[in-house]
Amino acid sequence: MIDALIKILLAYMLGSLMGGLLIGRLRGHVDIRQQGSGNAGATNAWRTQGPVFGIAVFVIDIAKGVIAALLLPELPIPFLESSSALGSWLPYLCGLAAVVGHLYPVFFSFRGGKGAATLIGIMFCLMTPLMPLAVLVWLGTLLITGMVGLATMLAIAAVAVLANMHAFFSPAGVFSLLALALILYTHRANIQRMREGNENRFNKVRITYWLGGKRSE
Repeated sequence: MIDALIKILLAYMLGSLMGGLLIGRLRGHVDIRQQGSGNAGATNAWRTQGPVFGIAVFVIDIAKGVIAALLLPELPIPFLESSSALGSWLPYLCGLAAVVGHLYPVFFSFRGGKGAATLIGIMFCLMTPLMPLAVLVWLGTLLITGMVGLATMLAIAAVAVLANMHAFFSPAGVFSLLALALILYTHRANIQRMREGNENRFNKVRITYWLGGKRSE
């Protein structure tokens, strides 16, 4: 059991390595939390620093989820025998710890991102059959609305529904519900802006933009 707890702690520490802030330091001590939406994730990185910066942050944040879900549960801990106390729950617990680290990074004053990219990495590894639907929901919502936050929330919700229809209270089902709760919490400002009608949009990907519709401010 001790080795499992160590792995969960390591996953949290891994999640605390914020791609946007680490790259920002290499790029002249840029802190994207002081710009745009104030978020340390890939979307704000793209908006404030450009696509190359944003894609690099996205890749790093996804990689954290992949490493936490796939590699850390199998990591041998020196002087400790590997136990199966948590069984199939351990990859999901390590993944969840990485997301919490991304949200509240110990290395960056507990001010992180929204966790979406790290969740994507985890789900692609552990819930692969459900991801085509998630991608379709995400792309469809983005093309219609231009809202990245809304697309992310609906995609995670679709995964949660399917995972729990397949096997309620399974590791995947519980994880997906917790992921949805976290995504809704971290996107609460987006939800408020949607209610007020002033949510940020990527207008150039909207169908109405290409059909000649008005740009939303």
